Amino acid sequence: MDRKEILKLEKYFQQRFNLPSVTVRQRPQKNDSAEVYIGDEFVGVVYRDDEDGDLSYNFTMAILDIDLE
Repeated sequence: MDRKEILKLEKYFQQRFNLPSVTVRQRPQKNDSAEVYIGDEFVGVVYRDDEDGDLSYNFTMAILDIDLE
């Protein structure tokens, strides 16, 4: 993902979750995904999927059982 695409995703996350502290950062050595943070806390990865000419993004976030307490 290039910087322009990352900024679009960051703006989307910030508006969708009404959370201006969300940032999207490039991953070292990876072109198909970026990391999502809330403040300094890593929360997940967004993957770019452009199979068959249809572009979409998949956001994956793991939730540990200890985080639910």
